[in-house]
Amino acid sequence: MNEDGLITIRSRNSAKVTVDRLDARLKAGGITVFARIDHGAGATSAGMPLRPTELLVFGNPKAGTPLMQVNQTIGIDLPLKVLVWEDAGGGVWITYNDPTWLAKRHKLGGNAAEAVEAIAGALAKLAEAAAG
Repeated sequence: MNEDGLITIRSRNSAKVTVDRLDARLKAGGITVFARIDHGAGATSAGMPLRPTELLVFGNPKAGTPLMQVNQTIGIDLPLKVLVWEDAGGGVWITYNDPTWLAKRHKLGGNAAEAVEAIAGALAKLAEAAAG
């Protein structure tokens, strides 16, 4: 876990391929993708430059509801989000909130430990698959 609660891994693919792979894997796993926000396109529409930057917002009530049953404030951080972005050198990165950090932030405690661990593992596998 990073101090700021973010996990960032490098992708070996372009930003578009990376976010497309994330989107497809989520949907194939039965996870609802609520939004795909293209910040780069938004910047272009405002006449401002921005390297490729896309956000996927996704979730599954079977995974999120047990966390909210422990402490509803985690709803501010749900559904989950993954950001795919390109740095100034052309490197592509995947960044997401560390579920363990979110659990600490919302004081979920041991009652949610198993669910948090499962979500953390699933997110890590998802990011690695999209990065590969």
